[in-house]
Amino acid sequence: MQECRLAAFDLACRRGDRVLFRGLSLALGAGAALHITGANGIGKSSLIRILAGLAPAYAGSVTSEGGIGLVDERPALDPHLPLGRALDFWRAFDRAGTDATELLGLTNLLDVPVRYLSTGQRKRAALARLVAQAVPLWLLDEPLNGLDVSAVALVEELVAAHCAGGGIAVVASHQPIALPALVALDLAVLAP
Repeated sequence: MQECRLAAFDLACRRGDRVLFRGLSLALGAGAALHITGANGIGKSSLIRILAGLAPAYAGSVTSEGGIGLVDERPALDPHLPLGRALDFWRAFDRAGTDATELLGLTNLLDVPVRYLSTGQRKRAALARLVAQAVPLWLLDEPLNGLDVSAVALVEELVAAHCAGGGIAVVASHQPIALPALVALDLAVLAP
């Protein structure tokens, strides 16, 4: 796996006239996992988007080394394509080859258009795409939404294996998630 690190210094996030959080700093190296918690609307998803470079910080800075993969509520899979073709598109685009469809229990759904998949099936499909990207920085925004107990355990295993291989995982989740014990950190985003 390529070298990776993720750092943020004195971040602040503002939406409209409201500051969601301020003074947030973190530094993560290879093998680290971070669980971001906090009340609804406090800025967990905004923080993930800032870390991904998809939204500007109101203040502060983010630096990263290594490719970034994001799983959020938008699975970035063409809803009109069968799942297999949608995943094949991204595997070709990402120039990766890892196929996690069997691991994630998706092989019997490859001919089903993405729009007909359940919430949990779409989430597992997004995770399959993430695994295929072969990037060291994983940003997961509510990755457990819609998943049953066995799928939650599978996500926990995927994150543990990713971190054990030298990757970094940042997980924003309301649900409890078991992260690798030796590297897990919890960060509660609080209102300013």
